[in-house]
Amino acid sequence: MEKIIVCIKGVPKPGTIKVDPETHTLKRESLELILNPNDRVALEMAGRLKNTYNTEVIVISMGPPNVVPLLKHAYALSADQMILLSDKAFAGSDTLATSYVLANAIKKLSPFSLVLMGLKSIDGETAQVPPETASLLGIPSLTNVKNLFMENNKWIAIREIDYGEEEVEVEPPLVVSISPTAFDYIRPPSLKRLIEVKSKEPLVWQAKDLDLDPQKLGLQGSPTQVVEVSEKKMEAKGIILEGNPEELVEKLLEIFKEKGLIRL
Repeated sequence: MEKIIVCIKGVPKPGTIKVDPETHTLKRESLELILNPNDRVALEMAGRLKNTYNTEVIVISMGPPNVVPLLKHAYALSADQMILLSDKAFAGSDTLATSYVLANAIKKLSPFSLVLMGLKSIDGETAQVPPETASLLGIPSLTNVKNLFMENNKWIAIREIDYGEEEVEVEPPLVVSISPTAFDYIRPPSLKRLIEVKSKEPLVWQAKDLDLDPQKLGLQGSPTQVVEVSEKKMEAKGIILEGNPEELVEKLLEIFKEKGLIRL
């Protein structure tokens, strides 16, 4: 049976973001997390491929214990196995350190035919993790894929590019990030699996379970770091002008002139 691995991420629910003042990283353990919307599309692709090719779907996520409900939601959608990558050593990881952990977890699940991910996460917007993970695994990477099927033991991918689409043929295994616009309809979770997952818990892997190099984890393993974080504040200002129409026009023109918006 072919094995498909789907990597998902918990992202902060808008309005719940908290930042560590010392590390300038998100306090994910105290956040209210939601499933990254783009990863939901990757799960939909996995479910459709599972129905077509009778594949096994394994979903993995790196994060604190509050990611578990998201893994269970993924199980209700299409997954057969759930794995949580959770260790304090992972805290503060940038895209490279995250990809290092994911790649080693994926290796432990070998052999596999396909790794699916969302194009990018809404809290980072880098789109770096899928190709970085593929590079660390030493396998091909395809990005922004809207359709995927197997033919003659090869994966055929339809990719969205700047000026249209292209068709690419690749031998497995490979890492694919799915276009957010891949599907017009996203299927809801199965009621049977929603009930079934209540009695299931994900397998938890720590750094020691993956035999990881401590120097490549967390903040010390992250070549990119946030040096400062500030809260964006929006302040509405207004001016009330009074007078007859001719006076108002003169006042407006003067304000525009002071702000450099017009030249008189």
